[in-house]
Amino acid sequence: MSVSPHDRSVLPDPAAGLVLISDLRVTSIGVDECGEKLSDVRGRLRVDERLADPAGAYAHLREGLLARLEEAQDRLPAGCNLVVVEGYRPPALQRRYFEEYKDELRAAFPDMPDGDLHVAASRYVSPIEVAPHTAGAAVDLTLYDDDGVELDMGTAVNATPEQSRGACYTAAEVGARARRNRDVLSAALEACGLVNYPTEWWHWSYGDRYWAMTRRAPAALYGPVEL
Repeated sequence: MSVSPHDRSVLPDPAAGLVLISDLRVTSIGVDECGEKLSDVRGRLRVDERLADPAGAYAHLREGLLARLEEAQDRLPAGCNLVVVEGYRPPALQRRYFEEYKDELRAAFPDMPDGDLHVAASRYVSPIEVAPHTAGAAVDLTLYDDDGVELDMGTAVNATPEQSRGACYTAAEVGARARRNRDVLSAALEACGLVNYPTEWWHWSYGDRYWAMTRRAPAALYGPVEL
């Protein structure tokens, strides 16, 4: 991922009606760790290996989240299949992703104060202190047809706001086919209790702080965990 200096005009206002994961309303929520294990999704759901790591961390999720994804798969219409791109993410990798994206934003927007850079970076990568991927509580996914062809979702998984000119936002204006596919994905996942991070159509979670904020739960169920 990279941010071009020519894209300065397309950096969306981080506070434009969306609650970002760096918001105090999210970061102030505590964690009541339930101790649920990380489970391997391979053999239970389809998996895309574009972000596969040698340890297979990417293919692990908390059991409660995985069970809900299996339920969501059953709710999808014929010809639609959930495909996990990335689940659990080790803390060191999460920290690297965040700092690298923040550095790219700093290079593209050199006059932006560091605090604003931190908030802007959280549109796309979670700060380590609240990152749901490090808790096994978040999953990046998309839809494939029965032949393994990825359905049109309007942007690639992990397209930055700058690269996609904001089309990565879940509610963004995209083509009719992509909108229909996003709506199908959202309906199935929301029915199973998952919540979406609204700047990334592919990012869904259950049991993390953002889920707790959205669902008005007293605490998150899952905190950082080691594989």
